[in-house]
Amino acid sequence: MKIINDTFSCGVRTVVAQPEGVCSQAIELKLFGDEILDVAFYGGCNGNLKGIAALAKGHKISDVQQRLLGITCGNKMTSCPDQFAQLLKAIGK
Repeated sequence: MKIINDTFSCGVRTVVAQPEGVCSQAIELKLFGDEILDVAFYGGCNGNLKGIAALAKGHKISDVQQRLLGITCGNKMTSCPDQFAQLLKAIGK
């Protein structure tokens, strides 16, 4: 996971990251404190990633991270949800 951009504006933190080992090419995350306001995945399985994003909105970083960490995709050691959890872990410190 490589964080490409991390900015604050009007109390909203926007983080853009490049996941590793998965089909999605970027994750854009908007936070207000520890609450996920929005998340968008670029590339990857469109419908599944829209579903993950919809389920994450309005929840705390730690709750979403706990649920998604360690999920794999096919024979890969990671997945888009796991990479999202890795991003949440990296910025939650």
